[in-house]
Amino acid sequence: MKAGGKSRRKYALRSLRSQLLARTLLILALLLVLIGFLQYFLMKDFLYRSRAEAMDTQLNSIPADLLIKDSQEQSGVTAPQEQTNRRNNRPGPFLFWPDMSLASIDTDGTFQSLSNENGLKPPRLTTEQYHAMQQSKRMRHGYQLITDAQGKEQLVVFRPLGPPDRSSGLLQMGVSTTSMQEQLINQLRTFILLSLIALAIGLALMLPVLRRTLVPLSRMVEAVKRIDAGNLAERFDAEQGQYEVDRLAVSFNGMLERLEHSFAAERELQMQMRRFIADASHELRTPLTSIHGFLEVLLRGAASNPKQLLSALESMYGESKRMNKLVSDLLLLAKLDRTPELKLEDISLDALLLEMKPQLLMLAGTRKVVFDMTAGIRILAEGDKIKQVVLNLFHNAVQHTDLERGVIQVNLSAGKKLVDIQIRDNGPGMSKDQLERIFERFYRGDESRTRSSGGAGLGLAITQSIVEAHGGNITAESTPGTGSVFKVTLPLAGTV
Repeated sequence: MKAGGKSRRKYALRSLRSQLLARTLLILALLLVLIGFLQYFLMKDFLYRSRAEAMDTQLNSIPADLLIKDSQEQSGVTAPQEQTNRRNNRPGPFLFWPDMSLASIDTDGTFQSLSNENGLKPPRLTTEQYHAMQQSKRMRHGYQLITDAQGKEQLVVFRPLGPPDRSSGLLQMGVSTTSMQEQLINQLRTFILLSLIALAIGLALMLPVLRRTLVPLSRMVEAVKRIDAGNLAERFDAEQGQYEVDRLAVSFNGMLERLEHSFAAERELQMQMRRFIADASHELRTPLTSIHGFLEVLLRGAASNPKQLLSALESMYGESKRMNKLVSDLLLLAKLDRTPELKLEDISLDALLLEMKPQLLMLAGTRKVVFDMTAGIRILAEGDKIKQVVLNLFHNAVQHTDLERGVIQVNLSAGKKLVDIQIRDNGPGMSKDQLERIFERFYRGDESRTRSSGGAGLGLAITQSIVEAHGGNITAESTPGTGSVFKVTLPLAGTV
């Protein structure tokens, strides 16, 4: 049970649905965190700027005579002694807000707190900073965050003290940022809570959506489980409404089709191999049995009889020739089954057939042979192999035509890219079943005739292999009672 539970948990963690859900929620969480940080900093700046503008308005609304008492301000002249009296005439602390501070800074950098004991103690900058601020009007705008002597952060704004043309210093107002920080923290907590609720709702909604979305993929997985070497006819629906899944289904269907063809070809090859081995064993066993029988006869005393000895030796010689030809043909087929190494040359096909003409006429005997050849046909081939093709087809025609009434036609013609060699006879012809199997190894349409003439049913198979090795094709047509025609098609020189 524990192993099963671990296996299920491992499967759940590695499943596509779990990974998609986890990664989607992770991206959503990261986006929410980013939005939270942006919202925090933007809201913080907004609150601070809003509060600074309100404080600036408050500073502008404070009457100047509450801050400075100067009886000589109307005359426009102020003596040094009067300046001292002016500083002495400043009112004492008058600010009552507990979270705010107020201070004034003279032109010489003298700092004076205007907050009462219930207010905040104003933070203080250096004299150089105050001088620089009084000289640069640009620095008087906006706000600054300054930490006071108690370690509390204050938001501070400044304004000139007195008329702009006769500024007598700066007025500094500060406010504690504690309340604003608490407001930002509360807002951030609210955002985090809402984000967690959104993630929970997203999790609840995405589970059924992902389950429904992955249904086509689950169907494909179940279909794949049903596929094995004996069941390759399974196909997937290529229109399930999801582009990626449809492409996967098309690819799977193509793969299954190729596998089905490959297994079918493999089964056919195995059947042919078993048939080939059986036929080859049978063909080899027949001459071996004959030779073995003759040897037994000779061992029983026939060797002392010259006539019987000569007859046995002649028979064994004939059987050995048959067996030798069969072995040679099998070796040739095995060589052609591998990648054949042909010595291709540019040869004249009509000249090659004319060279073979005396040999073909001798094979025909008293049969009539008609030659119809087009001159100037050149192909890229191995001459000896093409001669073997012509001899095999011509010998096959000789075997199936009558000695007296037999007619064999040898035709040679060419098109734009291909050349045709046709060998036609007026023999008994072949049935449709025979025609379909004529190029199979060890197949013999007329068992008695081919057996008596020494044929093993390999001639046409060898011919087909040679022609295909040259990039050509061989076909056969026949009508029972009218004869047969074998057509060899080869590419012309320069078109390969």
